[in-house]
Amino acid sequence: MTGHPAPSGPCVVVAGGGTAGHIEPALALADAVMRLRPDARVVALGTERGLENKIVPARGYQLELIPPVPMPRKPTLDLLKLPLNVRGAVKQTREVLERVGADVVVGFGGYVALPAYLAARGRIPIVVHEANAKAGLANKVGAKFAAHVAAAVPDSGLADAQIIGIPLRQSITSLDRAALRAEARRFFGLDPDAPVLLVFGGSQGARSINEAVAPVAAEFARAGVGVLHAYGPKNSVAVQQVPGAPAYVPVPYLERMDLAYAAADAVLCRSGAMTVAEVSAVGLPAVFVPLPIGNGEQALNAGPVVSAGGGLLVPDHELTPEKVASLVVPLMADRNRLAQMSRATLGTGRREADEILARTVLDVIKK
Repeated sequence: MTGHPAPSGPCVVVAGGGTAGHIEPALALADAVMRLRPDARVVALGTERGLENKIVPARGYQLELIPPVPMPRKPTLDLLKLPLNVRGAVKQTREVLERVGADVVVGFGGYVALPAYLAARGRIPIVVHEANAKAGLANKVGAKFAAHVAAAVPDSGLADAQIIGIPLRQSITSLDRAALRAEARRFFGLDPDAPVLLVFGGSQGARSINEAVAPVAAEFARAGVGVLHAYGPKNSVAVQQVPGAPAYVPVPYLERMDLAYAAADAVLCRSGAMTVAEVSAVGLPAVFVPLPIGNGEQALNAGPVVSAGGGLLVPDHELTPEKVASLVVPLMADRNRLAQMSRATLGTGRREADEILARTVLDVIKK
């Protein structure tokens, strides 16, 4: 992967591989850096098995692969191998940073960020961004020797972090839902006038959400509510369509998230940090169903929106077809309540985190 020309501008290396929740903020930052400094170069670090292999090249950025350093949550054999794994990954990462001429490393957590922080330590300035309500291990390590630490929300566990929200794509932050609504509904084959619920469970879908919502298709139809349901590429759903009623549209995956948001009046979704940030930025009322694994950060992510009145929280084990019928169907039919929730959720959204972080990163290089 050598042979890239060396522009005169700075080289920003972003480390945020594995899941869309780590990659998307890294690429939103990359876009903002390029808007502020068109002569800059952004290089993304990733591993062979992460989603970044698809996403990063598709967005036009150079991807350099490094060995992953998985963080075992339990004492396993992997934990004993960790120091060796880390040493090898750090050495290879350092070689990449030297070869691309990195001026700064910006990490977003996860198993790509840890070797990047350790490779840059004492050599290249580090900027850390924490998207979740509770900081992960990699960012806790990186924050110890970072030039600047930013976080999406207060109390993430990183001392002295600047609270900026999460860097989001411009296609989301500049979205005019009302202006795109008619086009978005044609695109998905949805009723032009009926209230529409958007249902999704992250990039892979969520079986518990699918099993709770799909059986309620007829009730949504009878209430005059359309549904756009992304059920995940590895799953399938069967839904009962009611002739003459607004359509229930199941799709495996949403390529055009901007149009999905524009088509919707409310969402039922997981509460990953990225999802909460996007939904808040575009002002959609939400029914959040936190993923029941991990250290409870998904419920914490949704907290500020729920407290402000822009969202409802339903624990995963409580999400049944009966709960959807009794809670979500009436909500979708209440336009006044949806409008109030939309105003509340907009008040919690932050649209300028990408630019704030990009200016910080460029300032750190100058110093």
